[in-house]
Amino acid sequence: MSSGFDLAKLLEERGGERYELHARHLNHQLPRMLRTIGFDRVYERGEGAYLWDDEGGDYLDMLSGFGVMGLGRHHPVVRKALHDVLDAPLADLTRFDCPPLPGLLAEKLLAHSPHLDRVFFCNSGTEAVETALKFARCATGRPRILHCDHAFHGLTAGSLSVNGEAGFRDGFAPLLPDTAVGLGDLAALERELARGDVAGFVVEPIQGKGVHEAPPGFLPAAQELLRRHGALLIADEVQTGLGRTGDFYAYQHDDGVEPDLVCVAKALSGGYVPVGATLGKDWIFRKVYSSMDRVLVHSASFGSNAQAMAAGLAVLSVIEDEQVVANARATGDSLRTRLAALVDRYELLHEVRGRGLMIGIEFGRPASLKLRGRWSMLQAARKGLFAQMVAVPLLQRHRILTQVSGDRLEVIKLIPPLIVGEREVDRFVGAFTAVMDDAHGGSGLMWDFGKTLVKQAIAGH
Repeated sequence: MSSGFDLAKLLEERGGERYELHARHLNHQLPRMLRTIGFDRVYERGEGAYLWDDEGGDYLDMLSGFGVMGLGRHHPVVRKALHDVLDAPLADLTRFDCPPLPGLLAEKLLAHSPHLDRVFFCNSGTEAVETALKFARCATGRPRILHCDHAFHGLTAGSLSVNGEAGFRDGFAPLLPDTAVGLGDLAALERELARGDVAGFVVEPIQGKGVHEAPPGFLPAAQELLRRHGALLIADEVQTGLGRTGDFYAYQHDDGVEPDLVCVAKALSGGYVPVGATLGKDWIFRKVYSSMDRVLVHSASFGSNAQAMAAGLAVLSVIEDEQVVANARATGDSLRTRLAALVDRYELLHEVRGRGLMIGIEFGRPASLKLRGRWSMLQAARKGLFAQMVAVPLLQRHRILTQVSGDRLEVIKLIPPLIVGEREVDRFVGAFTAVMDDAHGGSGLMWDFGKTLVKQAIAGH
């Protein structure tokens, strides 16, 4: 019996109401923000590293859904896997059996994860971090978690407790006991560990906010301190994992790093079905699941569903078969090198940093008097406006989607799909050069938009 539901017809009839529906029923500030900065496009189709709007214009996606679209949009292998699993009449989520797909995905994921033994599947990056926090506290019997200044580990209550940005935490206290240390500050880490109540230290090998990499040698030294004090090293690879930085995990850039717990998500989904995972050592899992009475002491209703597991298996197969990690390393090196070569050419361009296809472009105070006055005008209104001034013309004039790498940061972050190549590098570098030319002279259109941003910032909320 047919219900009469027709998705294509519904989208055809009401798809044009998207911004009004969102303003009325969801987060009303999102459409307001998008319209303010001119990002209110109507995207109708996506494939690979590109989006197409309702007028047929193609957009290079250098954002990849905050890293979710690691293989680009609608990769045929992942798409086929999902068709196959939907067409199979599987007895999914019975709760009282052991279906094969979770075990197969865990086996394949652990094959890329030396020194780790078991996997817990959930639905997102923040849930993966929540799992790691719970497991660390249970395994050690201690309450406190250390994290880094400016860290981002998710927005649910536990993950928010180890978020290093006050703007995300304001209004949601009290949170779990936590302490922030500087990324790379071993003395501060050791000082906190000496108090004897630390369960673990959660760290992004490369921070998403600002794209700051842990200094060479920091992670191995931190690991040694943690083990000496009986605490756990938790690597948050939600954004950096699965090849993003040119190795399967970003922590692998430092020799000898063997985290006790690792969190992954985002790209594991293939861009289709939410999936997250917490990988850990056998003894930690045995502490958590210490008896049959505790078999469900930590679980997730949809955590091992067949669609998510199929997507994850397909993603890992593509990563292996199509040399995705090697491509991320080579293409990322090319893009970063070409952008870094522009630093001496443009006084507003301060630094290009990152690894693989996770790149931060930082802007800074110029030397010339004319540009310095304009820069100061923006800084007085709100830090981060110049980076937004770069992101907007990249989208509006060059149809390239990017993001500012955090509130009040003068950094553009590039996290494109890991399948991009020299064609996309050429397009981005050409567009970025044109925007920088305009910012340093040109037509002044960027600075006119800057005045609009200043007015908006002064007007406040």
